[in-house]
Amino acid sequence: MLGIIGGSGLTQLSTLEIVRREVVRTPYGEPSGALLFGRLREHAVVFLARHGYGHTIPPHLVNYRANIWALKEAGAEAIVSVASVGGIRTEFKPGTLVVPHQIIDYTWGRIGTFYDSCDEPVHHIDFTHPYDHTLRRRILAAAAAVSEVVIDGGVYAAAQGPRLETAAEIDRMERDGADLVGMTGMPEAALAREIGLPYAAINVVANHAAGRASSESGIEFASIEVVLQGAMARVRRILESIGSD
Repeated sequence: MLGIIGGSGLTQLSTLEIVRREVVRTPYGEPSGALLFGRLREHAVVFLARHGYGHTIPPHLVNYRANIWALKEAGAEAIVSVASVGGIRTEFKPGTLVVPHQIIDYTWGRIGTFYDSCDEPVHHIDFTHPYDHTLRRRILAAAAAVSEVVIDGGVYAAAQGPRLETAAEIDRMERDGADLVGMTGMPEAALAREIGLPYAAINVVANHAAGRASSESGIEFASIEVVLQGAMARVRRILESIGSD
C-alpha cells in the first residue's frame, strides 16, 4: 500500500475512493489528522494531510514523527510526499513539477529522530541519498505514462518557516547549491529512512523564490493559489498512475 502525504494545495484527493477514515494515536502523539484509506483507481493508498484537513498546522509544528509512524503502522510500504516549493533557479518556474534528488537542511528545533533516548544505543542512518532511488523512478515512470512533464532531480532546501525567506537567504541557498526551497522536507525524509519506509517527493513550484523574477519585489500570494490549482491536478494524475507494486 502506498502512503501519500499531501501538503499545500493537496489536502485531499478528489479521485480517492475512500474505504474508511481512521483516527489514530502513536507513541509520539497525534498525527496531523485522520488517515484516509482508499483506492486511487485500482491501487490501495493511505492519505494524510500534512497540515491538517483545515490547513491549520504550520510547518514547524507538524508532528512529523507521529505522521511517519502512523503511516508505517497503517501498512504503508512507501511514502510519496507532495509539497509546494519556491523556485530558486530560473529553470524552476511556477507550475513546474520536480522530483528532487537531494536535500539541504536549514531547519532548527524540530525533533528529527525516533532515537532520542539515552537508554538505548545511538542509531545512525546512511542519508547520502535522502530519496529512495526505486520510488523516484516509479514516480518518473508514472509521470511519463500519463504524459506529464516533470524535472528529474533538484536540490531541495528545507527552511524553517512559517515565514518566507529573505532575498539574501535565497542568495545563500543558491550559493549552497539549492534549486528549490520548502518548509516540510525535513525531518520527514530522515524519519522515513529511520523507520525503513522508502520515501520520495513530488515538488510543485508555486512561485519564484524571494528576490527572483516575478518575486523580485515580493511574493504575490494571490498568484500562488492559481498556480497550485492547475499543478495539483497534474500531480493527481501522476499519483493515480504510480501503482502499489
